[in-house]
Formats: sequence, structure tokens, C-alpha cells
Amino acid sequence: MTTIQLRRYLLVDGEYDAFLSWWNEWMPRVRAELGFAIEFAYGIREQNRFVWAVSAPGDVEAFRALEQAYLASTARAAAFDGVPQRIAEYDIAFVDDVAA
Repeated sequence: MTTIQLRRYLLVDGEYDAFLSWWNEWMPRVRAELGFAIEFAYGIREQNRFVWAVSAPGDVEAFRALEQAYLASTARAAAFDGVPQRIAEYDIAFVDDVAA
């Protein structure tokens, strides 16, 4: 079993390119180091939006436990050190695989 979390962001005006640069530098490496896999990541420049999905083995509770370890990690702290807030709105939810 794998649990997938869909993460949709509205970015702060003028921060689209800086956010993508930062995200590509840090998130694939930091998330993988802590047991996650990035399923996909897409930007929608015209709407100043970024959408991505991250997964982890196990159920939602296992994902949440892994996420708590990620949030407390020194790797995540380093990724966010000195980075300005570039996300104006978050929409984060677990999703179901409904493909036949």
C-alpha cells in the first residue's frame, strides 16, 4: 500500500521562478532522504500555481508519522533556512487512486 498526498499551491506574486528553482534544488533530495517519493510536479505559470504529489509506503497514519519525522529533520530545516514565504495559499489532501 502507498499513500499519496496532493499538494496545490498558489504562489506569491513574482515568486514563481524563485520557488521552482528552490523546490527543484531541495524537495526531490530532502523528501527522498526521508522515505518519500515525488509522484509528479507541475507548474501553471499563467495562474501562479504549483501542483505536486508526494507518496510514502503504508497507510495514512504511516505517512503522517513519516511526515512528522520530515518536519523535525535537520535536512528540512536546512532547505527552508532563510527562504522567504513564497506560498500564498495551500491546499493539501490525501487522494484515492481511482484509475481502473
